[in-house]
Amino acid sequence: MAASATQEADCKASEDARLFFDAAKPPSFRIGDVRAAIPAHCWRKSPLRSLSYVARDLLIVAALLAAAASSIDLAWAWAWPLYWAAQGTMFWALFVLGHDCGHGSFSDSAMLNNVVGHLLHSFILVPYHGWRISHRTHHQNHGHIERDESWHPITEKLYRKLETRTKKLRFTLPFPLLAFPVYLWYRSPGKTGSHFLPSSDLFSPKEKSDVIVSTTCWCIMISLLVALSCVFGPVPVLMLYGVPYLVFVMWLDLVTYLHHHGHNDLPWYRGEEWSYLRGGLTTVDRDYGWINNIHHDIGTHVIHHLFPQIPHYHLVEATKAARPVLGRYYREPEKSGPLPLHLFGVLLRSLRVDHFVSDVGDVVYYQTDHSLNGTDWAEDAKHK
Repeated sequence: MAASATQEADCKASEDARLFFDAAKPPSFRIGDVRAAIPAHCWRKSPLRSLSYVARDLLIVAALLAAAASSIDLAWAWAWPLYWAAQGTMFWALFVLGHDCGHGSFSDSAMLNNVVGHLLHSFILVPYHGWRISHRTHHQNHGHIERDESWHPITEKLYRKLETRTKKLRFTLPFPLLAFPVYLWYRSPGKTGSHFLPSSDLFSPKEKSDVIVSTTCWCIMISLLVALSCVFGPVPVLMLYGVPYLVFVMWLDLVTYLHHHGHNDLPWYRGEEWSYLRGGLTTVDRDYGWINNIHHDIGTHVIHHLFPQIPHYHLVEATKAARPVLGRYYREPEKSGPLPLHLFGVLLRSLRVDHFVSDVGDVVYYQTDHSLNGTDWAEDAKHK
């Protein structure tokens, strides 16, 4: 009887351990264990393959632009939203390829990476080096409350200092999906500097010349758009380029936000509790259905954050190989239909409950300001 009772207690303890998982607990594996599980060929970069994706995406952008430019009249008014959605999505795909250039996963040639990165990012009004450097900071400090660079939480003390209007804008659609241009100019709340200014504290002295080059390329693109507006009129430029640019910005903000939000077990760290591995394990994979192939599997994000040198076309395979090592630290993405409409529900719930983190503690989670929007917000926090 005693042995039976002991076995039953052991079984119950084992079941409880399976049911309750503390995502903030240091993992039993090391980052070297994850690296060793990934096949060697996943680390190899093919410049020709990378350039083939650039050629594919640019051909689609050119084809969409030509089709729209030849039909710029009221008779085709019904088709413009389709063009804006398609072209904006392709702008986003170009950004992802430029993002790979910034990580060096595009090729082993720094010159090729920088040339292609400048061409792609300048076309969509992103200062390549300025963004590349700040994004490197994000990867090096992912999951750290103070040192992370993008979509990091704000502390309660800073949150309480924000005006009510600012809080509303920060957590009410569509404004969070239009944040990227503002971030490029002013960074996030609590941080100073600009991606365009070489004097910004984002950059070291040796990086200032790179920033000047990228800002110059950005200015050239702005000048080109102004010249086209003078020749053809501002309305065609707005319809052919401006609106797709806004769609691209919305894609970027949606995808990058959901990489780091939308689960109630995502810890944020300070001090000695933070490590590169633990910070990387707070990122989230997302399934975008048909869009996965279009935007180069950017939703396969956990392994990318841990090993940004892996080319995008190997991320899915690398993730499958690493999942047995990651165990429950890997959050299986919800399967998408052809279009990732389910993610808008995830976004809305997160904006209702993920508002700030405590000023104290080395392991913290998002807290909710229930005063922002009545009882529905509190109800979302219960079900999150």
